[in-house]
Amino acid sequence: MRQVVSWVAGACVGFARACVVVTVSMLVPAVWAAAVAVAIRWGVGNPWSWVPVLVLGSVGTLALSRPVCRMFRFLVATWTATDIPAGYRRAEPVVRMSTGYWWNGFSYERTRRDALLDQRWRIRWSDPATWRDLRFTGIAPITAGAIAALPPAGVAVAVLGIGQPAPSARLVGVLGLIAAVAGAPYAWRSAEPVAVRFLRASPAMVLADRVAELTAQRADTTVAQAAEIRRIERDLHDGAQARLVGLGLSLATAEKLMGTDPDQAKALMREARAGAATSLTELRELVMGINPPVLNERGLIDAVRALALDSPLEAVVSAEVPLRLDPPIESALYFGIAELVTNAIKHARATRARISLTRDDTDTDTGTDTGIVVDVEDDGRGGADVRVGGGLEGLRRRLAVFDGTLEITSPAGGPTRVRMMVPCASL
Repeated sequence: MRQVVSWVAGACVGFARACVVVTVSMLVPAVWAAAVAVAIRWGVGNPWSWVPVLVLGSVGTLALSRPVCRMFRFLVATWTATDIPAGYRRAEPVVRMSTGYWWNGFSYERTRRDALLDQRWRIRWSDPATWRDLRFTGIAPITAGAIAALPPAGVAVAVLGIGQPAPSARLVGVLGLIAAVAGAPYAWRSAEPVAVRFLRASPAMVLADRVAELTAQRADTTVAQAAEIRRIERDLHDGAQARLVGLGLSLATAEKLMGTDPDQAKALMREARAGAATSLTELRELVMGINPPVLNERGLIDAVRALALDSPLEAVVSAEVPLRLDPPIESALYFGIAELVTNAIKHARATRARISLTRDDTDTDTGTDTGIVVDVEDDGRGGADVRVGGGLEGLRRRLAVFDGTLEITSPAGGPTRVRMMVPCASL
């Protein structure tokens, strides 16, 4: 009985999905059918009556092509968990120049609105994905749409045929109902292979996106390095350098007072010794901020445990097995964890945190892709999000250099959970 109920439920769900696929795939043909109907109503004999029809159909196709493809990707991702990247070209930021004009990557415009409009249309016409979407709107109705139309068509035949007095019509209606019931659980599944085959980005588009991504990552890395160098220079200038200059002046003064006022000279030398110790401490802290020695000597896990011990939070660090990564990856993850812990203290007002480091082995077509997963969870007030120019956005960009990702779950009221995932082979 349960199997029958399950099959009936699957048939109903399949029938509904088939109707959705038919509706979406037939939107563009419906526009052309409406345009042809208008032309016939105006008069077939007048050749000029077909001009607005062609214009209407072309504009409607261009306007609906991208929404139709997006709906197909959404349906396939929702029903089958198959993600099909869109591969659309990204628009560059519109920048206002010193002359007052706006630069959109293609031309200069007087207003920001004109620059955005011009940019949008230029990208739309030059993007290969636009022509891919137009091709798909012509292929989908005769492939996925035609197959998905079998259950609704069978139901329509059954409704029209079973009520007829003729036995042959009733037989046709029964056959239509059988075809609809039998094909309902499967007819909609044709949408997935068709969408994967014709909506996925071409190798040229994937390569162009990868080049753009690497260019952005290089720019982010350059900016981050420049900011780090400025920070080091500022810390040296304001801290150790100023103390060392004062140390030199104290020693020079003590040298002059050695013969005339030995007590004052000794006091100055004691101050100089204290200043030297303070300078040494600041230099050590600066070196630890650049590259903690424990990170180089004992690895990421021990460095994170040392960080947790120094933190005012009640932090617990857990790891499956000892991990040893490439130094750049270890450094990025260490400072990422340090930033998340600082945010939990400063912004979330958390009292406890949990840091977990695990391995992630994922089978791919090319073998086993080994990566590291770092989860940082706190009991703060939540509400953390990625803002443009914010610390979490910078952390996401730093991880992207290593093809890493950052996922944040932070509802209002907490808790906040941040997951950093980085693929790497040196585990």
